[in-house]
Amino acid sequence: MPTLTRRQLVGLLLLTLMWGLNWPIMKVSLRELTPLHFRAATMMGGALLLALYFRAKGVRMLPQGAREWRDVVVLGAPNILGWHGLSIIGVAHLPAGRAAILGFTMPVWTVLLSVLFYRERFTARLAVAVTAVLAGITLLLWSELAQLAGSPAGILWMQAAALCWALGTIWMRRAPLTLPAETLVVWMMVGSAVAIQALALLLEPAQRWQFSAPVWASLVWSVVINYGAAQVIWFALARALPASTSAMSIMAVPMVGVLSAPLIVGEWPNWQDLAAMACVVVAIGTVLLRRG
Repeated sequence: MPTLTRRQLVGLLLLTLMWGLNWPIMKVSLRELTPLHFRAATMMGGALLLALYFRAKGVRMLPQGAREWRDVVVLGAPNILGWHGLSIIGVAHLPAGRAAILGFTMPVWTVLLSVLFYRERFTARLAVAVTAVLAGITLLLWSELAQLAGSPAGILWMQAAALCWALGTIWMRRAPLTLPAETLVVWMMVGSAVAIQALALLLEPAQRWQFSAPVWASLVWSVVINYGAAQVIWFALARALPASTSAMSIMAVPMVGVLSAPLIVGEWPNWQDLAAMACVVVAIGTVLLRRG
């Protein structure tokens, strides 16, 4: 694996921390916001920030022709609307660390969907990965069912979100895109934010926009850091780093989410959380990290 420059290493560490810390920080926001209103507002704010930044960098920001607009809709449905919309409902029902563990089963489902629908080969490594993921999900489901106030439905929401992300990843890899990736992401976020806001108005009570200082801070984080700075860092790293290095970052995200939750929202992991986290890390490593 190529040696990382100091700038790339710092960027990778920052990205992992941003993505990991975002899970318990979302729980702070959900103390005073309904899930869909929260997601729509922060996603639209982040999209506007990204649009201004990428436009200043000279990126073409307007899709051209029916094909590029179709790519925005088709790829945005699973990658942004499905993943972000379903996952925030899962976060509302589960501890932050547990939601992070379940969300980052995505790489395994990506490979499994490729086997089922795109005729990729089912290998022994994939069998180990699927077994590890199922073991982790079983541990968390057992823990939720054992609690009087447990929410097994939250596990289903998170797995539906992970499957949407996995399917969107496959479609993204196979799409012959003519639209700059930065522009695609901005418009996928805009379209998804509008759709989520419409669902929020239909399904959730009216939202009051008067919040405590911690919730305002969490909203600023979600817009500026999660949907803003993290995306900029990711685009810079994605062009320069090998896939195996990105995989190691993905594996670290649920660890950061689990370990930071006690400090941010007072949610302490139990042994099932730690065992499930280990299962998911083994699974991701099995499917994404190449031998040697």
